[in-house]
Amino acid sequence: MLEIPPGAAINELALSLELDLGRTPIREALKRLENDHLVVSYSRRGTFATNVDITDLAAISEVRQVLEPLAARHAANSLREEQQAEFEAVISELEGIDPAENKRGLLEYDLTVHRLIYHAIDNHHLAETLERLDDLATRIWCLVRDRIPDISGHITEHIDLLSAILDGDSERAAQLAGDHVRNFEATVRTVL
Repeated sequence: MLEIPPGAAINELALSLELDLGRTPIREALKRLENDHLVVSYSRRGTFATNVDITDLAAISEVRQVLEPLAARHAANSLREEQQAEFEAVISELEGIDPAENKRGLLEYDLTVHRLIYHAIDNHHLAETLERLDDLATRIWCLVRDRIPDISGHITEHIDLLSAILDGDSERAAQLAGDHVRNFEATVRTVL
């Protein structure tokens, strides 16, 4: 999570050596990251991690407040049997996490929860759009997470959301997903 700081230069050769990949796959991956607004390339200067612009928070949240409930509703209506076991396992893991001891782990669970929901829907366009927006929101979360005194409510929100989807309660799942996005934005704003 945010292992390359915002604004930092990205060394293609170092990445190639670290990942044991040729430069072509590295360049292709960087192009995709550029399309997702996570890096920016300048001719003759190189590629850099984009800066995190907190003013984007409102725009990202506005779109997520519409799409996250839609995704949760779809997931609740179309969850397959093999996905149910994954949801149950993540709920069990979340119930055992101590947010005070492991804020980084909580961030990883946040990604896991959202990706689990996105993969449970039968609309790859919606899933891809939400993944891109969630990546942008995660960058903001990375910058502020250490300044947030209590994030235990975040875990409860995830457990309740996944449980509603498991129960097939699409309206409750949609409501909880919208609340989760609004709470995320409100929490971030308290520390800015």
